Amino acid sequence: MGHQTALYAKHLESGAKIVDFGGWDMPIQYKSLIEEHTAVREKAGVFDVSHMTIVDISGPDAEAWLRYLLANDVARLKDTGDALYTGMLNENGGVIDDLIVYRMASGFRMVVNCATREKDLAWMQSQQSGFTVTLTEQPELAILAVQGPQAIDIVLEVVSQRFSADDSARVSGLKNFSSVELDTWCIARTGYTGENGVEIMLPNAEAPQVWDQLLAAGVKPIGLGARDTLRLEAGMNLYGHDMDESISPLSANMGWTIAWEPAERDFIGRKALEKQRKSTDKPAKLAGLVMEERGVLREGLRVECTLSNGSTEDGIITSGTFSPTLKHSIALARIPADTQHCAVDIRGKLLPVRLVKPGFVRLGKKVFI
Repeated sequence: MGHQTALYAKHLESGAKIVDFGGWDMPIQYKSLIEEHTAVREKAGVFDVSHMTIVDISGPDAEAWLRYLLANDVARLKDTGDALYTGMLNENGGVIDDLIVYRMASGFRMVVNCATREKDLAWMQSQQSGFTVTLTEQPELAILAVQGPQAIDIVLEVVSQRFSADDSARVSGLKNFSSVELDTWCIARTGYTGENGVEIMLPNAEAPQVWDQLLAAGVKPIGLGARDTLRLEAGMNLYGHDMDESISPLSANMGWTIAWEPAERDFIGRKALEKQRKSTDKPAKLAGLVMEERGVLREGLRVECTLSNGSTEDGIITSGTFSPTLKHSIALARIPADTQHCAVDIRGKLLPVRLVKPGFVRLGKKVFI
């Protein structure tokens, strides 16, 4: 038996199939992955993501330390509640983890992946020399992700039952990658589905009641299976698959998360990334693949890539699935930067695929050409 979130009993009540995920007993699906996926695209679904690790950072050097620790620049978070997505890199420029960091009233908050918790904490603690900072895990907090076109309206109904009209208005006014603290709650306009919605951090003791309120309002419980198909349709990376410590963010479609300016800011991995950036031998890239004929693109399949000079090199699918929204197969693949055309080796047969920018569905609609 693994770790269990405060909502474990609720998952069993809803008929969840439980699997081990990073040492946690988590719901992979309840009744139907396709129905759960569709519920998020058409109305609203709720995910228990309490297995993820919340770390609060305080102290006089909190901002300076995070500016050194992370590839993105927390100085960009001008107002309390602002958030950004970033990579935490090693000296070689590999991705130790990807995470979201929030500017809070009392410092900063990071939410990191559950499977990388121990190495993340060890790395952060090893990089504290010369900085006066305090790291505080928050295991007493649960996280509910409510996603879908009706998610925010439904969450506002729940919020209005507990908080004031002014507080509800603050939640209603949230923009993407912003958050608001309401007593012991933190509600953020973030998510992992490509839909509108919020993620709610709240005390474990309150999570089951809020879960019940959401389900009573018509929100469907969603397991890890549909979470994966949703994030892949949105073109979002999964740590350990689309990037890891051996992969540069420049090869993981994460170049936009690197704050190169100001040039004098030194962050861990910067020198390695600058060398890659200036090299004439460009690093591999993470691209989107679309296959509209029959067949499923799966992780680990070989991709034969034709370059501009006519030669061929191999790439590899890092994430792949059948898209419930598009009704055909999609994938993320790491391929040579100069790739012009691709074919995927499926059981010894090369099948042509279309090369697109990562990201296939946004707000329920196809986004690639």
